[in-house]
Amino acid sequence: MSAESIIDLIIEPKEKDLGEFTVRRALPDRRRQRVGPFIFFDHMGPAEFPPGSGVNVRQHPHIGLATITYLFEGEILHRDNLGYVQPIRPGAVNWMTAGRGIVHSEKVTDEILATGQKLHGIQTWVALPTESEEIEPRFEHYAEADIPRKSIEGGDLCVVIGKAYGLESPVSTESETLYVEINLAAGSSVELPAAQELGVYVVDGAAEVNGQAVGPRQLAVLDNDARGTLRATADSKFMLCGGATLAGERHIWWNFVSSSRDRLEQAKNDWRDDAFGRVPGESDFIPLPEV
Repeated sequence: MSAESIIDLIIEPKEKDLGEFTVRRALPDRRRQRVGPFIFFDHMGPAEFPPGSGVNVRQHPHIGLATITYLFEGEILHRDNLGYVQPIRPGAVNWMTAGRGIVHSEKVTDEILATGQKLHGIQTWVALPTESEEIEPRFEHYAEADIPRKSIEGGDLCVVIGKAYGLESPVSTESETLYVEINLAAGSSVELPAAQELGVYVVDGAAEVNGQAVGPRQLAVLDNDARGTLRATADSKFMLCGGATLAGERHIWWNFVSSSRDRLEQAKNDWRDDAFGRVPGESDFIPLPEV
């Protein structure tokens, strides 16, 4: 007798061409805007940049969200209008809380531009609770050594954000958030952690969740408060994302997230009128989209 299905929805990410490379976007989806506070989920790469090329995301603004870049391979250089300059490397966390407004760029160092690199990782946005949407912007970096990891039978796991598997991440969030990397050899399994909302993304490999198949680069959104088992049917890497249900409606336009449509209009005008501030030492920027 097969185990009870706990998968509510399987999302096949849409490919988006960002110019230098292509991403697979799992959230938002027309059937599901967010999982817990996660409202944007991009799988970057694997991509290979030859010498003379690299990530070159010009400065742009955000409001109403926090961003996390989590890399498996490669390096990206973060700069923002608060004055922070911080490379992000595999296993480390760059946690940027936009709040009422922040501007940042994502590029590479001159050294990496000269040598080229392979790049692979996940970029996500976490929508802020309504009472935190207008907090002061901030940037925090957590080194790989600060993010707790442990060996389990058939693999290992890392609690990037939140509490699970007896580990607690130092990353400070505005709402209950869970973000976990799991690596499992074929045939190995692990119990899924408790969460009001939880998604299982297959970065590489293939899996079964309570016996139901989930293919490579698919996001399985589980029933609320579901408990079950994640089993790797091939050598696999997974990212779990979720947390407490985020109250209220959220609107997304370009890089802006808000519970208020009027606030989105204000953010558009602020960027058009150069009222956000700029990244020190950088003059290039992404203009407000026409549509």
